[in-house]
Amino acid sequence: MSSLTAVGGLVSRSAPPPPNMTTLGCALFATRWLQAPLYFGLVAAQGVYVYKFFNELWHLIHHVISGRADETHVMLAVLKLVDVVMIANLLIMVIVGGYETFVSRIGLQGHRDQPEWLSHVNSNVLKVKLATAIVGISSVHLLQMFVDVHHTPRHDLMWGTVIHMAFIASAAILAYMSGPMAAHETRARTAGAGSRPAAVPAQRDPGAGEAAGPASGAEERIEAAGFPARKVLELFDEGHLRAPEPGVITRLGKVDFVTRKANVVLLGGPGTGKTHLAVALGVRACQAGHQVLFATAAEWGARLADAKAAGRLREELAGLDAYPVLVVDEVGYVPLDPEAARLLFQLVSHRYERASLIVTSNRPLGRWDEAFGDSATASATVDRLAHHAEVITLDADSYRTRRLDGASTTGWA
Repeated sequence: MSSLTAVGGLVSRSAPPPPNMTTLGCALFATRWLQAPLYFGLVAAQGVYVYKFFNELWHLIHHVISGRADETHVMLAVLKLVDVVMIANLLIMVIVGGYETFVSRIGLQGHRDQPEWLSHVNSNVLKVKLATAIVGISSVHLLQMFVDVHHTPRHDLMWGTVIHMAFIASAAILAYMSGPMAAHETRARTAGAGSRPAAVPAQRDPGAGEAAGPASGAEERIEAAGFPARKVLELFDEGHLRAPEPGVITRLGKVDFVTRKANVVLLGGPGTGKTHLAVALGVRACQAGHQVLFATAAEWGARLADAKAAGRLREELAGLDAYPVLVVDEVGYVPLDPEAARLLFQLVSHRYERASLIVTSNRPLGRWDEAFGDSATASATVDRLAHHAEVITLDADSYRTRRLDGASTTGWA
């Protein structure tokens, strides 16, 4: 992804660094394609299990119809079917997850059927999921032995139990080890994201360091968030609000929406304080220990477009998972080109029920198609954004013009 550097309040893009791979390195990296036939072989193995499943199902139906199947026989046959399905699940996890992790991207971003686990899979996660699947398969095998205990040798029961407990122990160890490894990866992603200049304005409030108190960790998070200026809820002028009630602002200030992974959508005309509230809530989230990143909708579109052009959109979206709160400011002020609209939808979709967004817009949600230029993309974005969200409409005269006689901006622009 090409980096974005803020200079004098404007955003400039620097070209991506040139590749630094030697010929030998390229050749070694290309050998990953030798694994591709292995995954196609696993696809063929999955076809074998599909045949085995329907063969077992046909035998079960035939025995039930002919009256030759008692309850134990039916239970054992059903367990065999479950066993086949679980092994097929294990296969698809290895095929899709392994190919995506070790060979090449499949390009499922934004697909409505994309598996939930695939969006954050890596070799560490894949190992834990495989170990868990193996424990499940082993459980089914052990249950089959105990259901048919009268025809199972005692020696087999003992060793089946020992092997199953060994699988459980190994899965527990892998899961325990994955915690520190995942934390290390998250810290690395956060450090990497912090080292890349974000697509945010360069403006800073010179008095920002005086209002936050002594918590240096909170100060670092606030500084790294890229807010255009320091804003606090205490300085928000609620006296000119016709809606909502002041209690709503106070409730939002508790930032419990972050732990619920819910969104906050602030709507209203120009000058009603949407950006002030968005920044103030972001500051509160930083003070509560959460990482926050701020940018306008146009800047988010540019950032994601650069990532897509560099072939790393999925990594960019996954890297943003390190931030429990993203602020998307000024949706609707500048019309989005079709690509930026689709990328903004992918951002909203990726964070749906996973992390929080604070979004401001000068347009009601029903008019977002005017900003997106496509009613289908706008509708899908609004659907995911507003499902778990506090949607607040700020009704007030513009604070920039309220001193002028008759300068009321109650109409939305």
